[in-house]
Amino acid sequence: MVDVQEQYYKELQLFYWDNSFNPDPTKIEHLAYFARLVSEKNENVNLVSRKDVDSIIENHIFLSSYITKYLPEKCTRFLDIGTGGGFPGIPLAIMRPDMKGVLIDSTGKKIDAVKEFVDRLKLSNVTVINDRVESPQFLSEYSESFDLITSRATVPLIILLRYALPLVKEKSFLAAIKGGDLEDEFQKTILKYKAYIKKSTIFELSYKPSNVRNQKGKKLVLLELQK
Repeated sequence: MVDVQEQYYKELQLFYWDNSFNPDPTKIEHLAYFARLVSEKNENVNLVSRKDVDSIIENHIFLSSYITKYLPEKCTRFLDIGTGGGFPGIPLAIMRPDMKGVLIDSTGKKIDAVKEFVDRLKLSNVTVINDRVESPQFLSEYSESFDLITSRATVPLIILLRYALPLVKEKSFLAAIKGGDLEDEFQKTILKYKAYIKKSTIFELSYKPSNVRNQKGKKLVLLELQK
């Protein structure tokens, strides 16, 4: 029987090779181990949808790590809002050990799982918090602390940016993984917050071999912010 972690490693490696993306083997090993931890924990805690477990590498691990190629090198501290099972925060922390991160979610069971993952992966560059980003306590502790906000949650962009603004430094970035038609949501956000948005880009997250024309509709919204 093939070891599941080894299988995950090979699957990840193929995605990286196909897309000319070359993380070092230690990072791929960590990501494969993370995939195993999530799929095991998912038996008891709903971190990813049941039908998604079979596609955990493509839909969760690979996608969350792949966005690092679009992120500015100069970022040093990130906040992952609504991290859920640790996405994209944990893959981001693995891929960019130079950055320190805070992973936050309001669901206790998910955060307990993420704390366990961080502990078992021995990730010293992240802190895991069970709270809401808009809570007075979190705001007082982390006001103007981050130069990168990440999220793969389903909240509209306009709400995500509202949450982000008190927490970011004078110059910062917001990177949100989104699906579907973004035009309306994107335009509303730009209109409301144009005073803070220095530059905005939507990247089509197409990749070989299974999403060459981005038929899955995955996008990365990257906003450069100036307060």
